[in-house]
Amino acid sequence: MAKYVCNLCAYEYNPKEGDPASNIPAGTKWEDLPDTWVCPICGAGKEEFTVEE
Repeated sequence: MAKYVCNLCAYEYNPKEGDPASNIPAGTKWEDLPDTWVCPICGAGKEEFTVEE
């Protein structure tokens, strides 16, 4: 499963883990994240992330 890496701070969004701090449950796919979701470290939007296989 791919991970998504923030280009600004290197935070990794792992769909297997979700983002509990933002109430995103484990198993939430990248494409299912709300458009309003931002990096929990630096606040970057989804457009600032790069997929890492």
